[in-house]
Amino acid sequence: MKLRFLPVGLWLCLQWGVWCDTRPEGAPESSGYVLGPDDQLAISGLEIDEIAGKPLQVGLDGVVTLPMIGPVKAGGLTVREFEAALKTKLAEVIRHPVVSVTVTEFRSQPISVLGAVNNAGVHQLRGMKTLTEALSLAGGVRPDAGYRIKIVRQAEWGMLPLPGAHPDESGRFSVGEVNLKDVLEAKNPDENIRIMPHDVITVPRAEMVYVMGEVPKQGGFVLNENESMSVLQAVSLAGGLKVSAAPKKARILRPNPDGKERSEIHFDLKRLLSAQGKDIQLQADDILFIPLDGPKVVSMRVVETAVSIGTGVIIWRH
Repeated sequence: MKLRFLPVGLWLCLQWGVWCDTRPEGAPESSGYVLGPDDQLAISGLEIDEIAGKPLQVGLDGVVTLPMIGPVKAGGLTVREFEAALKTKLAEVIRHPVVSVTVTEFRSQPISVLGAVNNAGVHQLRGMKTLTEALSLAGGVRPDAGYRIKIVRQAEWGMLPLPGAHPDESGRFSVGEVNLKDVLEAKNPDENIRIMPHDVITVPRAEMVYVMGEVPKQGGFVLNENESMSVLQAVSLAGGLKVSAAPKKARILRPNPDGKERSEIHFDLKRLLSAQGKDIQLQADDILFIPLDGPKVVSMRVVETAVSIGTGVIIWRH
């Protein structure tokens, strides 16, 4: 160990055993964070070449091994508790040791937030988080989000505290669902559960129908749970027809079961609007297209492509 002149404040800390916060100004406060495997730490407060400024990683066994003092348990301890354990170990070789631990990379509490969220992927809890806070970590839900959230939890954390939660076929996970709207609007606070490490949260995309062409409000209209929508309802939600519309040439572009090109269903919307024909029930992902009245023809492939890639398509909820 190389001897160095210490700053006065640190010298007083070492000599008198008082606690000094040596974290750099602006460093994140992580004292309540529970450490786990793969977390990366930095230890400051001691001018020891073998420790100071060196990144340390919590091993898979939850142990950090340090020069001079050997292995120290970190997994399952908060940062403050780990600091206390370090001080106890260092006291065997240094008089009145004072150390400060900072988590430089949070890696031990991953969760997956998937589906209709703005930033889907793996995120770190960094402490206790509720379901709504986990969704916020993922950038919030997209406008095309459905009405249910599915949560899958490892069995080691116990059964999900949700009505209807059940084990999966393997018995290694529990599975539950909550109503997205109820959780976001705090209608049922009990369902805003605490999220645990390795939870998988999935927000499915909502079923919807699209209205494109000569209507005031083009876009996708989200279907509520167990809801269906007819052509006349869709036209009403879209604000009716523009004067430039050609309702007699309306058509529905319907997905084929084989996933290939859509089928075209031609019909006279003008007859429906005048109650001379039977309303048509739309299916999820149907595109109701109202063309322009005139010689200009819009390719159905262009309309379908615009919907599939979301170019300029507004999502409406009702």
